[in-house]
Amino acid sequence: MSRPDADPPSPRQDAPALRIVILVKTNEGGIWIVQPARAMAERGHEVVVVLPPGDGRLTRRLAEHGIRTVDSPFSFRFRPDLTTLRGLWQLRRLLRRLRPDVLNYHLYAATLAGRLASLGLPLTRAHTVVGPLFLESPLIRRVERRLWRLDDVIVCGTAYTSRCYAALGVPTPRRPVVTCGIDTSRLSPVPAEDHEPVVDARAVERARREQRAKARADLGVAEDVLLVLMVAYVYPAKRLVARGRPIKGHDVLLEAWRRFRTAAPQAHLMLVGGGLGDEAQRLRRDLIDRYGVADDPTVTWFDSVDDVRLHYQAADLSVSPSLSEGHGASVEASAMAVPSVVSDAGGLPETVTGDSGWVVPRDDPSALAAALSAAYAEFRAGTLASRGIRARELAVRHFDHRPAAREVVSILERAAAARRGRVGEPTRTGVTR
Repeated sequence: MSRPDADPPSPRQDAPALRIVILVKTNEGGIWIVQPARAMAERGHEVVVVLPPGDGRLTRRLAEHGIRTVDSPFSFRFRPDLTTLRGLWQLRRLLRRLRPDVLNYHLYAATLAGRLASLGLPLTRAHTVVGPLFLESPLIRRVERRLWRLDDVIVCGTAYTSRCYAALGVPTPRRPVVTCGIDTSRLSPVPAEDHEPVVDARAVERARREQRAKARADLGVAEDVLLVLMVAYVYPAKRLVARGRPIKGHDVLLEAWRRFRTAAPQAHLMLVGGGLGDEAQRLRRDLIDRYGVADDPTVTWFDSVDDVRLHYQAADLSVSPSLSEGHGASVEASAMAVPSVVSDAGGLPETVTGDSGWVVPRDDPSALAAALSAAYAEFRAGTLASRGIRARELAVRHFDHRPAAREVVSILERAAAARRGRVGEPTRTGVTR
């Protein structure tokens, strides 16, 4: 089995240094930006992240790694008034001051803002798509069928996303697939040395047994219970997609659990994740009331936590029943050697194999309950844990964020070089910092 190279990327001698501006609409989420930004800087490029003002989690993480941030003058809220036009104009002025060679935007509101604010500016536009939710709106697909032409390259976080853009007419070279990836050294049953992901099956199996026992003691879960885990925020419902329902599928799992638990006396469901915003918090409370979670001794629902490793260490099975998704939490579970049941939404089927987990139709509680029953049978037979070992191998081989970040930087370099070749721009031999 091949291991990802743990060494940081070194500055390339054959590529000119670039000024890369990353535009994102949040200062709290979007943590996936940090590793590519670090890889860009380590390759010798100047990196600036433009994001909303405030002391958010993303802002802090970028500062920890010495990545410069600049407050966005645009709120990323599109309203039919002069405030939107003024904000876009101010964002354009900021881009003119920063003079990027590459503008890399993440999340759809930032993508629209970046495209509009940079019209006519001499730069390379790179659109990074982590989640495909917006592409599942018929209205937005009609818009994207025209607007994708403003992008020099669309970095697709899943093969599913790339296929969505293929259906809109995007040529294959302009829609490469690169996962956001995860830190398979930090998310690991075995503490890694020198950031080298551990894939030794015996070491992983031994560490999993030890950590599972300790984590269960901390969480108050018995050793002989199948612990099923779902890690996901509750998001506000989106009118244009998923028929206005919460996209992570909490309701699907809770309905499936009702059907499954009667035949599985030694099973417990643990959900981790609060609501993002007031509306989402109301949705979470509604789910708790509708499914009687507070009165069900087989279900525990924690609010959001800073570190989910304890819960993965205790878990036997992860569930991602999303109605729309990129790669989701199943790659985290895999890295922690926990097998998964995933829906067939978006890129989720790309995260499991036949011997590391199960794929079920989205929005199908009966199919999900059947998969839970299959996992329960393997748990009782003592064979379920072997799926987790294979899941860990899959995560290290395909979802480690270090090689993924290096590939993103290479894609941006190639896109910038291609644009210079088209317009005959001189290459920049150095960056003024």
